[in-house]
Amino acid sequence: MNKKILLLLTIFYIGSAARAQSVYLPYAYQFYQKLDSSVYSNQSRFHSSMKPFLVDDPLISQQYQTLMNAGVDSIGKRSWLHRKLFQEHLVDIKEKDFTAFVDFLPDFNIGRDFSNHKTTWLNTRGYQVGGTIGSKFYFYTSGYENQAVFADYINRYIDKNAISQIFFVPGQAYDRSYGKRTSDYSYSTALLSYTPNKYLNIALGQDKTFIGDGYRSVLLSDYASNYPFFKLTATLGNVRYMAMWAYMQDPLATKFSYQDDYRRKWAVFHYLDWSVSNKVSLGFFDSVIWGDKDDLGNKRGFDYNYINPFVFLRPLEANNGSGDNALIGFTGKYKFVDKAAFYGQFALDEFQAKDFFSSNGSYRNKYAWQLGVRGADVFNIKNLNYLLEINNAKPYTYTEVNSLINYAHNTEPLAHPFGANFREVVGILNYAIGRFNFYGQADFGHYGLDPFINTNYGKDIFKLYPDASRTLGTFTGQGLTTNLYYGEGRVSYMLNPKYNLRIEAGAVLRKETNDLFTNNTTLFTFGLRSSFRNLYYDF
Repeated sequence: MNKKILLLLTIFYIGSAARAQSVYLPYAYQFYQKLDSSVYSNQSRFHSSMKPFLVDDPLISQQYQTLMNAGVDSIGKRSWLHRKLFQEHLVDIKEKDFTAFVDFLPDFNIGRDFSNHKTTWLNTRGYQVGGTIGSKFYFYTSGYENQAVFADYINRYIDKNAISQIFFVPGQAYDRSYGKRTSDYSYSTALLSYTPNKYLNIALGQDKTFIGDGYRSVLLSDYASNYPFFKLTATLGNVRYMAMWAYMQDPLATKFSYQDDYRRKWAVFHYLDWSVSNKVSLGFFDSVIWGDKDDLGNKRGFDYNYINPFVFLRPLEANNGSGDNALIGFTGKYKFVDKAAFYGQFALDEFQAKDFFSSNGSYRNKYAWQLGVRGADVFNIKNLNYLLEINNAKPYTYTEVNSLINYAHNTEPLAHPFGANFREVVGILNYAIGRFNFYGQADFGHYGLDPFINTNYGKDIFKLYPDASRTLGTFTGQGLTTNLYYGEGRVSYMLNPKYNLRIEAGAVLRKETNDLFTNNTTLFTFGLRSSFRNLYYDF
């Protein structure tokens, strides 16, 4: 252990005179894809599978600054009101050793679901505050107070745990309305980033992390709500390594008494990304989740054995008999032409050789995979970007013998929003010209629901896999076989690039169908929107 600590301290101090990157950009697919021409260039070895990015990285900083100043002109002297509305942060302080910005983040949206004869709306008042101290410290926080009337399919998602009086708005926060027609919720993010040298970044915050090059991730996504974390990111040559420790909770786990808070759990994530060449990258991932207390209420707390930052060491030990939940995974990327790449992921939740290499369809074969292709400036059309992706998770993947330590946080999966027992094909097309942005998405999902509350066909990761309704002959889509058809289009006009203020019109066509029901949604929306954040409603 002393040698490991010495190694970390050596990395911490080496190269302190070199330029360090510390400025995080909140992850949002819609904005990040605009960086694809730099991220997937054959001329660089950018570590694209670890998000959020540090946007003062020289490989993407120039393009990032271009996007942040899109539409900003210096012709004539603009009025203060014009500059604040269309060009600048609301408050923007720039001193030699200190910068700061403050913005008001409105998200006002109204819509009509014609299939269900319902008016929807969203009223969000938000803020963001960020800045730098010297060249090594960065701070950022944002917060959102929300009231909303959602489309019926989103309400069904929020109400899925109504029997336990647990209501969560997807990926955001607890719904204080307790299932009423108008949802009421709030949440915040926070981050402190310190980069002592070009080799190491230290981050403490409450936010999300995304692993992968795709729209989805079967390893770690930004779908679930924010959680507190401590993260170390080290870069040595063509290798970047992340170790993150997080504190999560499970509102569905049985509480010890009515007065107690929700059950808590700890998690550690390791990810190593190796840029083998300008075209090829390989990644190695592992995670372990354990309960803060056992089912008898005995306090375990943070397990200091998991401070060890080396990949695969603890998951191997976990699979040798510990009661913790271990997951390992792999990623890969190949840039087959400039600005375009094939990518993939594989997540292994449980491995038993006699079942894994047989064709018996054992419920112990718990794994997920992803294959995709994405690119920028297709057909040499600047800012025309695309993505096509397939995701698959076998039944019972991410589940456990104890629901507290399943692969989830706040009633939502840490990986893919579908949970498990699914197959998905998703395609996305983006185009930007001037201040206009166009977005199109088509999604097909095939999965198996539980037809009755006491059945378990492997999609609901909060059910225990020893209670499987089928132990042999399992297949993707078993249970109440369901198909999901989802299409979405959006057109927006950028008002202020500094905080993504825009006027946006959108449409959603959704159909979920099986032998028992068919749910249709035809939703049109219009609003004034802002901020950089991912909000997923494509489930």
